[in-house]
Amino acid sequence: MKIPFKYIFRNFRTRKLTTSITISGIALVAFVFTAVLMMAYGIRKTLVSTGSSDNVIILRKAATTEISSIIGPDIQDVIRTLPHIKKANDGSQIISNEPVVIINLTKTGGGVGNITVRGVSPEINELRPQVKIIKGRMFQWGLRELIVGSAIEKNYPGAKLGSYIKFAGDSWKIVGVFTSNGSGFDSELWGDALQLLSAFNRGSTVSTVTLKLDNPNNFEEFKNAFNKDLRLNQYEPKIEKDYFAAQSEMMVTFISVLGIFITIIFSFGATIGATITMYSAVANRTVEIGTLRSLGYNRRSILAAFLIESLSISFIGGTLGVAIASFLQFFSISTLNFASFSELAFSFALSPAIIVISLLFALAMGFLGGFLPSVRAARMNIVTALRAG
Repeated sequence: MKIPFKYIFRNFRTRKLTTSITISGIALVAFVFTAVLMMAYGIRKTLVSTGSSDNVIILRKAATTEISSIIGPDIQDVIRTLPHIKKANDGSQIISNEPVVIINLTKTGGGVGNITVRGVSPEINELRPQVKIIKGRMFQWGLRELIVGSAIEKNYPGAKLGSYIKFAGDSWKIVGVFTSNGSGFDSELWGDALQLLSAFNRGSTVSTVTLKLDNPNNFEEFKNAFNKDLRLNQYEPKIEKDYFAAQSEMMVTFISVLGIFITIIFSFGATIGATITMYSAVANRTVEIGTLRSLGYNRRSILAAFLIESLSISFIGGTLGVAIASFLQFFSISTLNFASFSELAFSFALSPAIIVISLLFALAMGFLGGFLPSVRAARMNIVTALRAG
């Protein structure tokens, strides 16, 4: 005979308390699991969106981050001779020679954060058109002025519009606030590259060179020309989007491993709760199981009935946990970027893949918690079960 689905769902109403407790436990674990995945995905999404597929960033080969890279003025001139560099309407190449340094600022509520200060060239508007001024104005070239990313302006009281930040022996005025649609640039301060080099006595030596290709498909030709020039053999060109995506891997791996480890520990409690609930259900319905068997339901149907009941409970709990976790998308937090050792603000991000993985994780808890009780119910002797009443 077919599986008694009506019987399964009718029993949800008769065991409201134990079922609700089990659903709550699974929902909590699903919430934590989903939150971990959303955090890792949010970090990756933030850093990937920082770069552009038609921009190329050039660093010293031994450097793992921008702050550890050094490119001298002679190398900057060589790079300008390479093919496929896009030109602006006035005929100038779209290149930004960028010094990158780290300074300390006090956070709202106390504590100190490492903030990236990036020096940019006048071509920056065409190189990174996604960056928009939302308050104040753009800094003036030749002056010690800065514009601040929206995430820094929000979390650091000393980085508000009109404030002065002191570093490198001078005071820098914040004249504008910018946004880059939630990318990693929102966690930076930008100023005139020449002023930043002068303040830190670095001459004309920058950290990186970023340029725009005339066509993203020409990257391989650009790279081949780059590699053929022996003067550039200590340097490496990378697609900007790929570079920033790689920067996220260490953080994403750490958060995922730690978070999943904690979630698995929590899941043991939820699985045990589901097991207790299902064993209780079997114990309280011994006569009913005997009656179903006497009506012609075979062992396989009984096994499937109780297993589906357990899976249904876990699915409801998983759905509830994912639904609650989805509200985290409205929150932004900041953390230390392990790659650059600087502040990175990001938002939790939810994707269809995360929803599916979280629900499968919840179903796995339900299956593990309900399998043994379901086997016990299926193996009950008809006569013994009926006599239990």
